[in-house]
Amino acid sequence: MIITVLVSILVFGSVIFIHELGHFATAKLCGIKVNEFSIGMGPALLRHQRGETLYALRLLPIGGYVSMEGEDEESEDDRSFTKAKVWKRFLVVAAGAVMNMLLGFVVLLVLVSQQSAITSRTVSQFAENASTQASGLQIGDEILAVNGRRCFIADDIVYELARTQNATASMTVLRDGEKVELPAVQFSTQELEDGTTGMVIDFKVLPIEKTPLNVIKEAGLWTCSLARMIFLSLIDLVTGRVAINNLTGPVGIVTVISEAASIGWEPILLILAMITINLGIFNLIPFPALDGGKLFLLLVEGIRRKALPEKYEIYINLAGFAALICLMLFVTYNDIARLITG
Repeated sequence: MIITVLVSILVFGSVIFIHELGHFATAKLCGIKVNEFSIGMGPALLRHQRGETLYALRLLPIGGYVSMEGEDEESEDDRSFTKAKVWKRFLVVAAGAVMNMLLGFVVLLVLVSQQSAITSRTVSQFAENASTQASGLQIGDEILAVNGRRCFIADDIVYELARTQNATASMTVLRDGEKVELPAVQFSTQELEDGTTGMVIDFKVLPIEKTPLNVIKEAGLWTCSLARMIFLSLIDLVTGRVAINNLTGPVGIVTVISEAASIGWEPILLILAMITINLGIFNLIPFPALDGGKLFLLLVEGIRRKALPEKYEIYINLAGFAALICLMLFVTYNDIARLITG
């Protein structure tokens, strides 16, 4: 339990810190006055005033904030947030999500560097009587896309096949330097322990030599893969393909971290990468109270060359914040219910 708590605080703290650091550092570089840089919410455990900025560590590790002059109130200070040029404010707001993505890339870089080899997307051999080979796939084919979606890394192939509604998938492969479309690659199926039917991947792929350049490239592609997977998951939720009950909040994440901690540090790092990239993508959604909502309003201001009336912006953000609180309560209830029911 102690290890789980410490690891959870470290994971959440790292994600929150790097996000707020992005806002903070960019605001400072743009000449905007920062009144407070806080990690955590609620009562302050530690406070330190340095220059014009108060640095605080607060009790609840569920968030953080960078309080900039004039961001939430009127200010006549020339260095206030609202008096800064639109492009500077845009950079400040976007910097949090960018730093989350950068943290994800660095963590994945560490994970890839620890692998004995990098898995490619090039078919190296087939199982005996392989259905995929019989339906057109060949040794040496580099799988570029499955069901119309680009595969950045080998895991994308598995992910896209898992999303396939039947045992047939379309593939785009690179064969002898040319793109070849395989509209109906057939997979064998088998009955799983839970009674459902699963597809059988009846081919193997080649390893890639682990050079510094290949490690950096794989980490970058893995980052793109996770970002795209999170985006597709959000689309699945909106379209109803995945039930909203499958959403997981902080309680559920702590449970996953507990399981990962019992295995080793690599699963914990993978969870950290997924959480920080998830936060980066989620924050860029153009929804009120999120960074994406603020970016949208700044984009509108840049086009109109005139800011929205402050009272309307406050109403929009309050409505978005209330919706986010309701969503958080819902996913927390789901997490607790899953813990109770097992």
